[in-house]
Amino acid sequence: MSAEATNPAVSPAPAPPPAHRRKGRPRIDLRRLGRAALLGPTTRDRLPDAISHVAEAHRAHHPDADLEPLRRAYVLAESSHRGQMRKSGEPYITHPLAVTLILAELGAETTTLTASLLHDTVEDTDVTLDQVREEFGAEVCFIVDGVTKLEKVDYGAAAEPETFRKMLVATGNDVRVMSIKLADRLHNMRTLGVMRPEKQERIAKVTRDVLIPLAERLGVQALKTELEDLVFAILHPEEYAHTRGLIADNAAQEGDPLAEIADEVRGVLREAGIQAEVLIRPRHFVSLHRVSRKRGRLRGTDFGRILVLVGEDADCYAVLGELHTCLTPVVSEFKDFIAVPKFNLYQSLHTAVARGDGQVAEVLIRTHQMHKAAEAGVVALGNPYAAPTEEQPDGRRAEGERVDPTRPGWLSRLLDWQEAAPDADMFWSTLREDLAQDREITVFRPDGGTLGLPEGASCVDAAYAQYGEDAHACIGARVNGRLATLSTVLKDGDTVQLLMGQDPASEPSREWLEHAHTPAARIAIQRWLATHPSPATDERDERDGDRKGETSARRPALDEPAATSDTVGAVVVVDRPEATVRLARCCTPVPPDEVTGFAVRGGVVTVHRVECAAVTRMKGLGRPEIDVRWGDTTEFRVTLVAESFQRPHLLADLTEAIALEGVDIVTATVEPPTQQRVRHTYTLQLPDAAHLPALMRAMRNVPGVYDVGRAQHQKVAAY
Repeated sequence: MSAEATNPAVSPAPAPPPAHRRKGRPRIDLRRLGRAALLGPTTRDRLPDAISHVAEAHRAHHPDADLEPLRRAYVLAESSHRGQMRKSGEPYITHPLAVTLILAELGAETTTLTASLLHDTVEDTDVTLDQVREEFGAEVCFIVDGVTKLEKVDYGAAAEPETFRKMLVATGNDVRVMSIKLADRLHNMRTLGVMRPEKQERIAKVTRDVLIPLAERLGVQALKTELEDLVFAILHPEEYAHTRGLIADNAAQEGDPLAEIADEVRGVLREAGIQAEVLIRPRHFVSLHRVSRKRGRLRGTDFGRILVLVGEDADCYAVLGELHTCLTPVVSEFKDFIAVPKFNLYQSLHTAVARGDGQVAEVLIRTHQMHKAAEAGVVALGNPYAAPTEEQPDGRRAEGERVDPTRPGWLSRLLDWQEAAPDADMFWSTLREDLAQDREITVFRPDGGTLGLPEGASCVDAAYAQYGEDAHACIGARVNGRLATLSTVLKDGDTVQLLMGQDPASEPSREWLEHAHTPAARIAIQRWLATHPSPATDERDERDGDRKGETSARRPALDEPAATSDTVGAVVVVDRPEATVRLARCCTPVPPDEVTGFAVRGGVVTVHRVECAAVTRMKGLGRPEIDVRWGDTTEFRVTLVAESFQRPHLLADLTEAIALEGVDIVTATVEPPTQQRVRHTYTLQLPDAAHLPALMRAMRNVPGVYDVGRAQHQKVAAY
């Protein structure tokens, strides 16, 4: 409960003032504020003195805001909490006032601030929700009710999953509930110093594990960074003290290379005629600690970053061009989060420039609006109930995305997860896994669209991110143009084409769970498996797996002679009398492939294509090569593998295509379908080597066939 927080004489982690705080507005003295809360006038003619600073911060973002709801909310909150004290002895009203000030400085609209002033009244006083509804309307009542439910939730390891799930549903219907909760936790963390160390540690761990990741995903960087520093001071006091010492030592140094580079940037932009505001953003404690661990000894430019603020999106790229032209850019540090925004609303250009002495300064380039969104995230989105503007009468952005602060990307997906999760325990465990992901990658679709995925995501995750539950029919993928399995881990910038089967009754594989990292994928697969139990199938799969394992164990070595039937028609000449020549199965060489040979048991010489992986392995073992060459030959045999989607009459169509090319089928094997994919293996007798490319093209042209290649063993290291 928020009433447990206290005001220490010294805050445990005095973080630097947030960059969004306007110049000239001093930090509020909460003791003076407590006296004003009790002594300030509360007449209807003017605002109470106690909330004048809130009104000032609010009007800075919303000049035309109606302050009457704030006055009435304060009067009700102050009278309701009168006589209640915080553990430090401060009047309790100082807490909702401080929370409201935090939100006002972030740019929250009037309804949020009104609810913030009242957020503890229903839980801690005799005020009822009906009274709040009657006095302030259904919207404020809904937000206050949501915050009250949040206060009753234990976020720790022993949290009741169903309670947490219900809480998030309430939060998800109006994101302003979570905004107030985050500001509430920030003020409580600021005033945690007089509590017992073990209680400080417990609250700090909960903040670290749940609320900081939530702040990150909702884009409220101003709250997230200060919360990180406060947690850092409590859980890692020695590292915090060391980092604080580094900052003090750097401040005492003569000269500031970061300021010098900032002056250079101002000069470059001034000469280019670009109007821009160039600022220096000091790193917060946790950020500097991470840089210190990564780079070792810190340089002057590591203690902050240069922030360039401009008016329009196009100006961002103009600034980038000038900096990269006039200064020395570090190309590897460039990232474009304007063209591809992060999932938490963040947009900015990131780059870095180097000085002659080797110092590198990071530069952030964004518009003023982007900066506001980067600092305040969903808090800056405004009122979700406001009427559409004349410029956007349908409430949509220019690119067609609906402006809906109640459903920002990640939170919208969260609501979908909780609806799809078979039970609360699964939802809770999946959510905690997702919150633990602190890095995101962007992958591209062939149509130019993008998918934001956590680092370590696989093609399975991409499939469910793009198609939802229709991804059950996915049978494979192409990554950067190459055929890949669904278990393939994706990298930032990859292009992913997902191959979908044609059968509407397609089903996911249980094995996909091993490669699914996103909640959307895991919940969809688990939900399907929970509603389609098939013990008989599972037992059969296990038996099939055992048989496959036995077959793999009995597979011949790569340098073992191929079967005689694979060599008919292909004549190989080797300068070794009485030697038996066999073609290797691993690469199935045919004329006019470039080949080489190796002697094996019984005087047999196996012939490989020179690019075969087995050749590299045997050379590494010191095995001598034997010169071999193709003799006069007309007919020869080759083994081809066709990969295809499952569909009726596919085998008939493939064999017809082969026959029309004048090629005889010696043997044919069709493996059982796996995830709607079918693998066909053909040993074929061709009239001449030149006919092979045309045959492979004809097979690829059969509908449903997506790849045809020469047979090869894939796992060389296993032999």
